[in-house]
Amino acid sequence: MMDLGALMKIKTAWDKFTRNHPKFPGFLNAVRAQGIKEGAILEIRVTNPGEETLMGNIKVTAEDLELLNTLM
Repeated sequence: MMDLGALMKIKTAWDKFTRNHPKFPGFLNAVRAQGIKEGAILEIRVTNPGEETLMGNIKVTAEDLELLNTLM
């Protein structure tokens, strides 16, 4: 379990992140409203300046859903 100080640090960082990227919370809310279902594909792509793009994905399993729901 996290202590209050750690939770406050995460909250402060999240608030700063959402100020810098104001559309992202709306995206997360849309995903939450639709839900993530077994068989969904989660994909992430990272492109650093001047470097090749790295991409990975996972197919969500029934076992993944509990963690994903907790994070959401």
